[in-house]
Amino acid sequence: MRLRLRRMLIGPQTLAFLPAIALGAFWLGGEEWLIATALGLPLAFGLLGGFSTLGAQALRPCDGVTGLPLRGSLETAARTTMSGTLSDRSATACFMIAIDDFDVTTERYGRTAADHILQKSADRIRSVLRDQDVTCRIGSASFGIALAPVMRLDIESAIHMASRLQAALEEPVVLDNTVIYISVSVGFCLGSRAPDPSGEGLIAAAATALAEASRNAPSAIRSYSDELRRTERSRHIFADEAAAALENGEIHPHFQPQVSTDTGRITGFEALARWNHPERGPIAPMDFLPVLESAGKLARLGEVMLSRSLTALRAWDDAGLDVPGVAVNFSPDELRNPKLIDYVQWELDRFDLAPGRLSVEVLETVIAASPEDVVARNVNGLARLGCRIDLDDFGTGHASIASIRRFAVQRIKIDRSFVMKVDRDAEQQRMVAAILTMAERLGLDTLAEGVETPGEHAMLAQLGCGHVQGFGLGRPMPFEATADWIRAQAATVEDPPRITGGNG
Repeated sequence: MRLRLRRMLIGPQTLAFLPAIALGAFWLGGEEWLIATALGLPLAFGLLGGFSTLGAQALRPCDGVTGLPLRGSLETAARTTMSGTLSDRSATACFMIAIDDFDVTTERYGRTAADHILQKSADRIRSVLRDQDVTCRIGSASFGIALAPVMRLDIESAIHMASRLQAALEEPVVLDNTVIYISVSVGFCLGSRAPDPSGEGLIAAAATALAEASRNAPSAIRSYSDELRRTERSRHIFADEAAAALENGEIHPHFQPQVSTDTGRITGFEALARWNHPERGPIAPMDFLPVLESAGKLARLGEVMLSRSLTALRAWDDAGLDVPGVAVNFSPDELRNPKLIDYVQWELDRFDLAPGRLSVEVLETVIAASPEDVVARNVNGLARLGCRIDLDDFGTGHASIASIRRFAVQRIKIDRSFVMKVDRDAEQQRMVAAILTMAERLGLDTLAEGVETPGEHAMLAQLGCGHVQGFGLGRPMPFEATADWIRAQAATVEDPPRITGGNG
């Protein structure tokens, strides 16, 4: 009862009714009642903690960039709303929002632009919510929201609110004539679904949902559930378990197709590591790759990926399927192996495959940071062997033109941040066109990654990008699913008409 009186008397609605209350007191009892009301309301306000609440709000620490309160305020608000809902049967929820690949955006546009994006994001969140809802900055590129109690809140309305927040934040951000596109992931938990009926439990559950959304980024929305909690608990991976999975075949490549923008034909597949746990199901690369890296197993992962990728290429050939090549990511640990060239040559000979059918993918950050050492010698040695050298995530690592030439790069893969909404934004088109012009002058082939819509595909083809890859064409798939995909793709590509000569 005290909590309900407190919300009623110290909330913003009190200001709206205060003149009417004073007028009613004067009308009913004259000056005596007016004086009693004028003195009684502030007294009740103070006894219910109104002055202390205002003082706390004035003194609470705020973020210097967005002006939002920090995580401590979210915890306080969540505790208050959860205790309130338990007493009066109302409902609440906690939402958490993270800007996808914010470090890449910061690297590309600079710190000033990043701060501007955060400021705009904070303003947009506030525009969607009510005044009594609490929004806080809880991380470098993440926000938390504690909804003030409402009488009714179900999963459908919560998803609708998450979609509204996502749509508002993903509107283009304009800064100094530059249009910046971002995507955000959202996780939320209803107060009624929190595993622990407390503010801390509600926040922890929303954080779990956000982590799951981030694993499925970009632009993912996830709700907390008991099943998600069980999955999250099972994600704790030990190095020996990951190493065993690597040896027993649980970690294996999935293949994502690469397609020519000119002919529509398949030009290759990229091999991407996936772990299908026999009990836990699929485990995301972001969960197991750092474990393998800390255990010093990335080089061994590279051996497994190369061997199985060449096995797949040989199998496609034997089945009469036209797959020109396969691309395999090489980690810095692999590239530092002085015997790498001999090993790759031996594997290619073992499967009787020409070196030109293997594309060696090297991150731009590796090339940008590597001097003339064993990495450079290995990359150039693989190029001399006949392998294709692909520069991955181009635009994120500041590789110079001299570095591109020194490392014998033959194709650059344009990063997703440049591809996103390229069909709708002139600035994105100019950036991609500049990259394509540079590549053409240097005699380099091009591939755009992260293509998700037919519009992006069409615009990239119009701009002159040679190849495309992304969810809009095909998701990474196990080897067993590739044959059907290859045949289906081939059926959509019409052969050019044959022109036969006449007898005159």
